[in-house]
Amino acid sequence: MNTRLAFAAAALVLSSGIAHADARQDLLKTVGIKPERGMRGQMDAVGFVTNAAQMDSVLLQSRGFAAARAQELAATQGWNDDIAFCAAVCPHDDYYYASRLYALLIPHIKAKRVILFGVFHKARVFECRDRLVFDSFPTWRGPYGPVKVSPLRDELLARLPKDHVVVDNDMQQVEHSVEAIVPWLQASNRDVEIVSILVPHMGWETIDKLSGEVSTALAAIMKEKGWKLGTDVAIISSADAVHYGDAGWGGNNYADFGTTPEGYEKAVERDRKLAESLAASLRPKTLRNFLYTCVDSMDVMKYKVTWCGRFSVPFGLSVASRVNEALGGRALTGTVLDYGTSLGEVSLDLERIPALGTTAPNNLHHWVGYAAIGYRATTR
Repeated sequence: MNTRLAFAAAALVLSSGIAHADARQDLLKTVGIKPERGMRGQMDAVGFVTNAAQMDSVLLQSRGFAAARAQELAATQGWNDDIAFCAAVCPHDDYYYASRLYALLIPHIKAKRVILFGVFHKARVFECRDRLVFDSFPTWRGPYGPVKVSPLRDELLARLPKDHVVVDNDMQQVEHSVEAIVPWLQASNRDVEIVSILVPHMGWETIDKLSGEVSTALAAIMKEKGWKLGTDVAIISSADAVHYGDAGWGGNNYADFGTTPEGYEKAVERDRKLAESLAASLRPKTLRNFLYTCVDSMDVMKYKVTWCGRFSVPFGLSVASRVNEALGGRALTGTVLDYGTSLGEVSLDLERIPALGTTAPNNLHHWVGYAAIGYRATTR
């Protein structure tokens, strides 16, 4: 490369770095409630609750919404309030739209420690891929007070290859996919401890390798401490399902079935089948097929089906399956508690919840799907 070309290339890299640095700072300015005294703040202070009074009202309404389906599951599955999930797939959209799904799922997370594999929506801005993102906050903000980060986080970091992880509080702070679930966990258990791990863009080979490293480390720690999956540690993959429509998606058209009621039904049917496939099997082939149904196998940055949990779901479920196997050789059985959409779900009465709102519209041109899936350990 001649001097002029070398200079031009260096300038391009430098300008790109400056642009990403500016975008990073712009993102941090949009954080709804800033971090303070070492406690993580809250990115979205509109779609999610910020205080106990709001959460109490959300719980009261959402439990009513969920009651009929909960009774149906009790009758058909023999479930009761004591059922504990080892792993789960949980939505992270506005409570206004998705509260019924949270209310069906989270009460069955009984473990004191919950590892949350989150989506990293802004991974492109931070030029992050093929590595897991941790934070170093001692606590996270919750509606009933600070939520403790489990010492398990640092124990995992100590056992994972340094080049496969990054510890970055800014990356964690601008991401909403984990903070959506934390208030529900705290509402069910005031003493809950969390570990947040963001999963950016990565292909199946990387998911398989890194989830193997995490599961090996986690299983070893749990064996040393005598912990059980579902009782002492639970694993949640944060994921909204399809993001559908031809408006409000940054100029992208994600309405491959069209925006008629018939197109909506076809998209819902596809989503339900994807959720059922995840519930039916956690074999590597199933998880790989899910990933490459959602993204291009030749370029994972490109969507095929717009599940934002395209990476967090196969990663978290791979870890759960492997840890469960390492601890006792038992199989995880999945159940789709229910599926809903921002267009079809019963919505909260926001007049009863001051300052809670929505961050996106819901219509045939712009809607989001939600799958709530729980996994229990059963003897083979």
